[in-house]
Amino acid sequence: MAEEAYIDRDGVGGEGPSTAKGKKHKGKHDKPKPWDEDPNIDRWKIEKFDPSWNEGGMLEVSSFSTLFPQYREKYLQEVWPMVKSALKEHGVSCELNLVEGSMTVSTTRKTRDPFVIIKARDLIKLLSRSVPAPQAIKILNDEMQCDIIKIGNLIRNKERFVKRRERLLGPNLSTLKAIEILTGCYVLVQGNTVSAMGSFKGLKQVRRIVEDCIQNQLHPVYHIKTLLMKRELAKNPALANENWDRFLPKFKKKNVKQRKVKAKEKKPYTPFPPPQQPSKIDLQLESGEYFLSDKKKSARKWQEKQEKQTEKAAENKRKREAAFIPPKEPSSHLTDSNNSDKNTSDLAAMTKSLKDKAKGLKKLKAHDNVRAESYIADAESSRRKKKHRSSSETE
Repeated sequence: MAEEAYIDRDGVGGEGPSTAKGKKHKGKHDKPKPWDEDPNIDRWKIEKFDPSWNEGGMLEVSSFSTLFPQYREKYLQEVWPMVKSALKEHGVSCELNLVEGSMTVSTTRKTRDPFVIIKARDLIKLLSRSVPAPQAIKILNDEMQCDIIKIGNLIRNKERFVKRRERLLGPNLSTLKAIEILTGCYVLVQGNTVSAMGSFKGLKQVRRIVEDCIQNQLHPVYHIKTLLMKRELAKNPALANENWDRFLPKFKKKNVKQRKVKAKEKKPYTPFPPPQQPSKIDLQLESGEYFLSDKKKSARKWQEKQEKQTEKAAENKRKREAAFIPPKEPSSHLTDSNNSDKNTSDLAAMTKSLKDKAKGLKKLKAHDNVRAESYIADAESSRRKKKHRSSSETE
């Protein structure tokens, strides 16, 4: 299908609204205001309500009611006058119904602030979730907000739920106190809910910590570490406009190896049922016990019991006496013979080495004591003998 032409009020055709991307035409009332770019104005600040803004009051009656558990009945009866007087200042009426187990708040003719009924609804919700009345009344202030986190449906297993809920509290409530200090919120863990009171930023952090803990995604201690680092980084003005991800730690979840379930071997299929197991009476018939009298049966049982007791007593005695048996020591005869063999072999080696050294020394001395005169005298005597022999032969 071809695109239909866009026709304006004057009946002149033109481009469709998707293609017409021109600058927005500013009229005489669209001029920049002096307070638009004023740095002194805090746009996030919630101004305190002034009754003069709504002098006429409320036109219709708005009411909210909530149920409370039975164990809170006694406490609410004691505290209700305090709650009633706090709501009366804002022109809100409240009612405690002990028969139905409910609390109701509603606006009156004196109510001026239209949002105070929402605050009153949060007040009765907090009271039903075991928040103390002096703390719950603080919700009527404009700066205070609340959040009731439901944790009962996040996990099915009851034992795991209890363990993970205890992680939020920590030993001696140390983890809960750390979360309260770092987020600036009041936190109360009660049953299947976690009640928190504080600023919007703090409530967002508390919800993330609680949900990650119950769903086993991240331990609260790691969230506390990151919050501490963020607090330290916030003190440095140079890092105000920078990304802090490079400074924050990155925690990796470690998967613990689970035990492998051994698969049962499938037996080969047979259309015939397994053979019937012998009953107790059949076994008694085989052993002949079925035909014995009651007296003999009891005597045999007693005898078997006595035999088992004697065996057990002998085994226990053997275990007790084993502690007093000395360990076996190596025989002294064998050690002496080994030592003597070693000593004789060492002596033989020493004597042999000494004899070799003595022979070597004698040879060295013989070479050192040789004289040249003795060699000369021997040469002359040999010459004389030769001459004498030659003269005798001529004659």
